[in-house]
Amino acid sequence: MTMNEKHKLKAYLAFAAVSFFWGTTYLAIRIGVETVPPALFAGLRFLMAGCVFMAFLKGRGYALPKGRDILDLSVTGVALLALANGSVVWAEQHVPSSLAALIVATLPFWMVGIESVLPRGERVTLRQAAGIVTGFFGLVLLLWPEIQGSIDALYLKGILALFFAPLSWSAGSIYAKRHKLSVHPLMSAAAQMLVAGSLLTLFGFFTGELGSLTFDLRGMAAMVYLAIFGSIVGYGSYIYMLDKLPSSFVATYAYLNPVVAVLLGWLILDERFDWLLVIATVVILLGVVLVTTDRPRRLKAKRRNPVHDASATPPACLDEG
Repeated sequence: MTMNEKHKLKAYLAFAAVSFFWGTTYLAIRIGVETVPPALFAGLRFLMAGCVFMAFLKGRGYALPKGRDILDLSVTGVALLALANGSVVWAEQHVPSSLAALIVATLPFWMVGIESVLPRGERVTLRQAAGIVTGFFGLVLLLWPEIQGSIDALYLKGILALFFAPLSWSAGSIYAKRHKLSVHPLMSAAAQMLVAGSLLTLFGFFTGELGSLTFDLRGMAAMVYLAIFGSIVGYGSYIYMLDKLPSSFVATYAYLNPVVAVLLGWLILDERFDWLLVIATVVILLGVVLVTTDRPRRLKAKRRNPVHDASATPPACLDEG
């Protein structure tokens, strides 16, 4: 096997790792918040992962962020990890992991929508608009049993938090895209984890979560699992496969994560699994495919006049980091 073939094999293994492990994070979060308060659960996870990841990268010779990079990665870390991921963790106290994963899968809709209203942003194409409408129709199907009956107040708040999560993630992602960093992406990710972890832990402390924190083996195991496989292994694999595989192929991991989450929620936590859920899943993912596979006019022009575009990356998973 040649060196190039070995790199390709590792890249496909990294793709498999991201597709599976980022799909399992919703299950791990649901298990963790059963016994660990949400802000401390998310905060301690990111602090743990950030410290280990940064120490490892520093040992490998990666430079620490400094100057303007610290401000920009802090803004990104707050939007992506503290607000977006923190909202998912809080919501999963009241919403099944499978529903959380499917609502979060609408992330590309928010990305396209926010980008379209910004100066110099890409306008929404007809195909993307059709994808957004299709995806939100899938959400109506997903939530139809609750829409028909009475909705519990905490359940409704959880659903609203899950809609806020991809909105915050999209805003943070677009900010990061428009404020390029000089520090390596992996070091940036480690620093973002430390920023978000510190804020979430302080928030948990000042809101009284420390008093209800119990070192339950099940909750701690979920936290450690997320720190290792959701943050370090998952994000490291994502960066590696992004460098070695075509972006169009890498993007397909985002279609697999919700399927993994739905199946695991059903098998392990006995969450809802019926034909309406299956149909809603297919419709939502169809909408995501329509949105993410339609190249903006700017990129189509670049194909006619090829130039390297460093910003042409696949859709992000909300649990990156």
